[in-house]
Amino acid sequence: MNKEHTRIILCGKAASGKDFARQLFENRNFKYAVSYTSRPKRDGEVEGKDYFFLSEEQFKDLIKIDYFYEYVDFNGWFYGTSNQQFYEDNIFIMTPSGISKLLPEDRKNSFIIYFDIPEHIRKERLEIRNDMDKPKRRFKTDHDDFKDFKDYDLRITNNNGILN
Repeated sequence: MNKEHTRIILCGKAASGKDFARQLFENRNFKYAVSYTSRPKRDGEVEGKDYFFLSEEQFKDLIKIDYFYEYVDFNGWFYGTSNQQFYEDNIFIMTPSGISKLLPEDRKNSFIIYFDIPEHIRKERLEIRNDMDKPKRRFKTDHDDFKDFKDYDLRITNNNGILN
């Protein structure tokens, strides 16, 4: 594995524009590391494009064999990045909890973009989204997960809501 591998990590609360930004990077030939998750599939999500969907048991089995570079339990569902993806791909979406697991040498080769979008814009986006997770619950979890988050290289605030 190449520890000198450079990567961009997108981080932000729910409905902050991470997926939109990821698509912009993919359109420029960045290779997105499709995360693994144990959460149910949303309408329109595609296996292997949006996530690799696993049962909780499958996810835990992969944890046992150190398959993941990082993984988190977020709102009762697991999310993670495999070791192979972390050292081969170059665009990622992670939570502050996932970022906190970066090894120091890997953090040096990672550029973290934090999407810090106003709550009212995110709330509008979440209400439109067909999601099994309620906005109120997401806001509480995000508030806890992002409390004192400062490990980023670029912070984007978008008061006009242009990012979708």
